[in-house]
Amino acid sequence: MIGFIGTGNMGSAMIGGILKSGLYASSDILVSDALPESLERMKKEFPGIGTARDNGEIAAKADIIILAVKPHIYPIVLKEIGFQIPENTLTVTIAAGVTLDRMTGWLSEKHKIIRTMPNTPALVGEGMTALCPNGNVGPGDLDRVKAIFSSFGVCEVLPESQINAFTSLCGSSPAWVFMMIESLADGAVLEGIPRAKAYPMAAQAVLGSARMVMDLGKHPAELKDMVCSPGGTTIEAVSDLESHGFRSSLIEAVRVCTNKADFLSGE
Repeated sequence: MIGFIGTGNMGSAMIGGILKSGLYASSDILVSDALPESLERMKKEFPGIGTARDNGEIAAKADIIILAVKPHIYPIVLKEIGFQIPENTLTVTIAAGVTLDRMTGWLSEKHKIIRTMPNTPALVGEGMTALCPNGNVGPGDLDRVKAIFSSFGVCEVLPESQINAFTSLCGSSPAWVFMMIESLADGAVLEGIPRAKAYPMAAQAVLGSARMVMDLGKHPAELKDMVCSPGGTTIEAVSDLESHGFRSSLIEAVRVCTNKADFLSGE
């Protein structure tokens, strides 16, 4: 049984992906939340799943526990039920800044812990997740968790030293992409395209461009060059973007975001 502690957007996205893929039946999923209205919402959204007000029920019944709560709630939850979680239960984190060392301190050196970082595109089945297991996690254990996160996107195993950079690259970057889509649409509106059409047009351009990178196996620079005709409109805009620090701004965004994640992790 998979137990979810917390019923926020990411937990809901994960449950939706798991059920849609057929990886687990609804009867194999148990969720807990302090708010009765949240549990009622989950039962309506995912008929057949189990719900509990007591986190201890998750600890007692689930062989995989996913802590789908905010980072500052982790010590509260684990102080409450950490002693109830069996050592062979897979405990999975999805919060920025919650290191394996911190989890070991809240549980024990014998517990099986997997640190993960999913992103919000999981809500539409296009998530990107990094996984980082501790030394107690066996290959079979890791495969089970990889299957869960692959049900709503793609996952990669990374060393913990790279998790904070991944948080910037994939956890935070959707916000910047949304800003880019909004800005592109604003430019289109400025040029006379109705806003209701501009947003989906801009989003489709981003989606299609990403699909080309994924499917064609070409370097992004090569794909960019395919669009830039000599003396044409696109290269004119590329030159303008470069003059305003387009690429360096994104590089700097990844850097400062990673530094913030390092600070939150105590690194």
